[in-house]
Amino acid sequence: MTALAMLIGLLVEAAAGWPAALYARIGHPVGWIGTLIATLDQRWNLETDDSATRCRAGTAAALLVISTSAGAAALVTLALPSGWIGAVLTGLLAAPFFASRSLHDHVAAVATPLAQGDMAGARRAVSMIVGRDPEALDGAGIARAAIESLAENTSDGITAPLFWGLIFGLPGLVGYKAINTLDSMIGYRTPRHADFGRFAARLDDVANWLPARGTALLIALATGRPGPILAQVAQDAGKHRSPNAGWPETAVATGIGVRLSGPRAYGERVEPFPWLNGTAPDPDSAAITRALQLFRRTIALTAALVALLAVL
Repeated sequence: MTALAMLIGLLVEAAAGWPAALYARIGHPVGWIGTLIATLDQRWNLETDDSATRCRAGTAAALLVISTSAGAAALVTLALPSGWIGAVLTGLLAAPFFASRSLHDHVAAVATPLAQGDMAGARRAVSMIVGRDPEALDGAGIARAAIESLAENTSDGITAPLFWGLIFGLPGLVGYKAINTLDSMIGYRTPRHADFGRFAARLDDVANWLPARGTALLIALATGRPGPILAQVAQDAGKHRSPNAGWPETAVATGIGVRLSGPRAYGERVEPFPWLNGTAPDPDSAAITRALQLFRRTIALTAALVALLAVL
């Protein structure tokens, strides 16, 4: 019944997302996890402490967030009935921890103003999904940022939570989202978080290692020509600064015929990151549309495979 529950959660989120009225009333479950992380970051990540102390504090904070989140999900699971009713209820509870609908809508919101030449609107839209300075991005940079976010979050927001949910049920799904949220909030090499977030960042790398590679395979299959896609992934994915993000990003870049990643400006400094699928042209608004089409096919294929697993 676990596969059925995960399938229900995936489909419910894809169809309805998280209703705005519900968000206004109670927030979002991932936001609750984020509130706990922010509280611990404020109270335990003290600038007066030395590096080793901050590293230990960050490790303790991460373990507390993960155990609290997964533990709460485990208690809820124990309270649910067995059989079909339990699977449906579990699926409804799992739905907020997927992100296909929200991810699709946020990326589509970048394509529309970019296609209309509204650079200010495109920059505002892309600032909702990436951390880089949107004012430093031209049209190709905006499209590249949106597509890279779509590719990476296909793994982080859909296939990785699905993977851990299929193995460990609702506690695995929620525990993974706690790990991923920790990384997104404190897993940065900044003076404040280099030590405090070190354990969270490394744990996120481990949790995403297999899902990221599986996501690249799913994307390649969704293109209908997996051979050349996977050949390019094998060549380029390891060039990425992240041990995992290069896999789905290269698959998407090759699948829609553009180049991604590449040199990136951080204020006055330019980091010479290598290109993924580097012989292809830069993306534009039409490339975002193609990426969204490939994303929908990938999610449909993923849902079909989970449905097959549920039947078996």
